[in-house]
Amino acid sequence: MGSHVAALCLELGHDVVVLDDLSGGFRENVPSRATFVEGSITDAALVNRLFDTYAFDFVYHLAAYAAEGLSHFIRSYNYSNNVLGSINLINASVNANTVKRFVFTSSIAVYGPGQTPMLEEMVPTPEDPYGIAKYGVELDLKAAHEMFGLDYTIFRPHNVYGEHQNIGDRYRNVVGIFMNNVMQDKPLPVFGDGLQTRAFTHISDVAPTIAKCVMNARARNQVFNVGSESPRTVLDVARAVSASFGAQLNVAHLPARKEVVHAFSSSAHADDVFGKQNTLSLEEGVGRMAQWAKKHGPRTTKTFTGIEVERNLPASWRS
Repeated sequence: MGSHVAALCLELGHDVVVLDDLSGGFRENVPSRATFVEGSITDAALVNRLFDTYAFDFVYHLAAYAAEGLSHFIRSYNYSNNVLGSINLINASVNANTVKRFVFTSSIAVYGPGQTPMLEEMVPTPEDPYGIAKYGVELDLKAAHEMFGLDYTIFRPHNVYGEHQNIGDRYRNVVGIFMNNVMQDKPLPVFGDGLQTRAFTHISDVAPTIAKCVMNARARNQVFNVGSESPRTVLDVARAVSASFGAQLNVAHLPARKEVVHAFSSSAHADDVFGKQNTLSLEEGVGRMAQWAKKHGPRTTKTFTGIEVERNLPASWRS
């Protein structure tokens, strides 16, 4: 997502500085006209140096380790990256006194279970550490605005997939996982019956809104759901990916894991402020990503080496 937003910001005429530790992304995805700094938002000294060097007008905070299911088992890592790293950026933005808008990508994971369609006015009840972390940062931004006048715009995207995604991450991004496996003639891993639903969203349907939001006064200090409003099952994704590669459907059903079964949101608020956005169908979006994936080929799948809690860890994540 960061690479697409950065490219769009450049098209809008902004100078762009990209900070990324490349733990989940790749240097090749950074737009050539952007200034690239390899490092982490958890490094407060580095963050502060960048704010001292560049008088940032806008901060787009898209950095996170967004493995929602895995977050139960990497709690310290999750909060260090997704909360404390965010606080470093918020502190620097307040201290800089030049930042006109802080743009934060949260997640519909903040809503928790049983709230569909998800609406911004609902009271979030996140049920996993990832969602808790995202909601915590949302609350901190509200507090920073009230105390220091830091303006913000918060987006809650969901199940975003598309070109440049790390398809070698076995813990997140089911579309990428399926594509990586099908290119290696491996079965597509599905937890449970595969009938859980999500509103899968192609990157082209959310990145432009995020990039342009700083030019919209009505988006100041607002929270928006963004993305598709059409829920589809995980099995639908498996079929679409298989078809896009001309492969026979080959699914391996794994034991069900604890997760929200049905998750999709309403984008009515975003449509009102930014205008109604056209969204790609799952089949069209998967087809676009498949063309990109075929050119780049499969990626080596790595096992997360910092598991903190082994209890109830899905067996398929142990090796």
